[in-house]
Amino acid sequence: MKIALAQIDPTVGDFAGNLEKILAASRRAADSGARITVFSELAICGYPPADFVEKPSFLARCRAAVDELAAATRDLPTAVLAGVALPANGDDGRPAFNAAVLVDRGQLLLEQHKRLLPFYDVFDEQRYFSPSGPQKVIDFEGLRLAVSICEDAWNDKNFWRRRLYTIDPMEELMRQSPALHINLSSSPFWHKKRTMRREMLAAIARRDGIPVLMCNQVGGDDSLIFDGSSLALNARGELIAQAASFEEDLVIVDPFDMPFKAPPISLPEDDETEAAYRALVLGTRDYVRKCGFSKVIIALSGGIDSALVAAIATDALGAENVIGIGMPSPYSSSGSIDDSRQLAENLGIRFETISISALFADFNHALAPLFVGLPPDITEENIQPRIRGTILMALSNKFGALVLTTGNKSEMAVGYCTLYGDMVGALAVIGDLVKTRVYAVCHWLNREREVIPAAILLKPPSAELRPGQMDTDSLPPYEVLDPIVEAYVERYETPECIAKERGFPLELVQQVVRLIERSEYKRQQAAPVLKVTSKSFGMGRRFPIAVKVEN
Repeated sequence: MKIALAQIDPTVGDFAGNLEKILAASRRAADSGARITVFSELAICGYPPADFVEKPSFLARCRAAVDELAAATRDLPTAVLAGVALPANGDDGRPAFNAAVLVDRGQLLLEQHKRLLPFYDVFDEQRYFSPSGPQKVIDFEGLRLAVSICEDAWNDKNFWRRRLYTIDPMEELMRQSPALHINLSSSPFWHKKRTMRREMLAAIARRDGIPVLMCNQVGGDDSLIFDGSSLALNARGELIAQAASFEEDLVIVDPFDMPFKAPPISLPEDDETEAAYRALVLGTRDYVRKCGFSKVIIALSGGIDSALVAAIATDALGAENVIGIGMPSPYSSSGSIDDSRQLAENLGIRFETISISALFADFNHALAPLFVGLPPDITEENIQPRIRGTILMALSNKFGALVLTTGNKSEMAVGYCTLYGDMVGALAVIGDLVKTRVYAVCHWLNREREVIPAAILLKPPSAELRPGQMDTDSLPPYEVLDPIVEAYVERYETPECIAKERGFPLELVQQVVRLIERSEYKRQQAAPVLKVTSKSFGMGRRFPIAVKVEN
């Protein structure tokens, strides 16, 4: 039996658009002889729907969409297996089930509910969904199918050293002797996630001795990026087919008609630097377009961060939809404009300059009576990015374009950024890349031709807000700072552990940790961050603002 894995990019709440994608992919699959076409978790309504699930009208629309799907596929020779939120009638007060429905020739054959509801990192499913009761294998034309939804396959006691749940829904399904396991997923991307996901599913296939098919969502939804990478594994856990990463795709496979030895498949996840770049391009494209915009504005400083954001935006939206703005101050080097102009020429984007020197002088003049007798300090430094932020938002209003912020994870971690200044914008494109990873991605981008000008790659990082300023005036070198940030923010290691394992002075590590904790109030006012690591700033990291941390 041929089965299609239809990897689509749905939009939350766009029932008509999502159904159109589902129907188009189902027709293509049917033309290729697929008897079942599989879609991702909550593909019909979009994932994650968040508080929309608490609206009865939203859930009613979900149920109506299932009926529409059944009617629209009545004459198709392929059954459709897709995810959707459906109203719950339980006693736990949660409004919905996270469900998978199987429709064939106008009939609803299966409504399977998700059992394990993740409530960690970016997941909030226990807030909205009721867990399923007993799950059942379905007979489909003589083939016994075990259908699971994402997390239900993520609790194998033989794979995980630390399990998050006391039950394993797959054990319940396997007692019913299925011949095939199909998993509907909306599994977000982060660094090395694709390899881990494949290895986990391969372990399940080997344990249960049956093929495993997984259809994963692709696309960006707010901060989350879904890589797709849908796959098929034989009963020995060998990869027999895999969909593309970071783009829509359709893969047809017959899991029972394969040679004894699976053919070698070139895997796309070997280069995690490339994966990070492609993920950010996808996340930027979907965020801008799903918010109803087509153009973006970026402040180009002549530095590496803004250069990378401009490159990502150009690949995501097209050069004609990216505007770079240079805003030199009295302390800007000549390279800040020259290098930005060269970058714009390399990318083919529009570049304009607006000097802020006169505006900065006007601000200083207006504030002088109140600042009399007080020496210049960080106040005057921060006025400059705040002037730039005002200009960017004026251009955003006038041209109907979103502003993309250019701060990296290292800066956001320690507060080396200005509220209502360089933090102004709709999306923090590289807010989950530490500075050293920014350099790595830029070097990868230049592997075939010079996209990022060499002068930008070679110059010492500087905010250029006072004469001769360098980032190292305020921060440790990024080769030191970044491992501390990654260990403390992403893995929750203690300062003592960080200092001991990496040979850093404990006092230095403690100083960085204090900066991280003191900057929480800034981060909670920041633009959404595209997530590409296991722990990003934003929805998956929840800490109080007013807190005193001893270290």
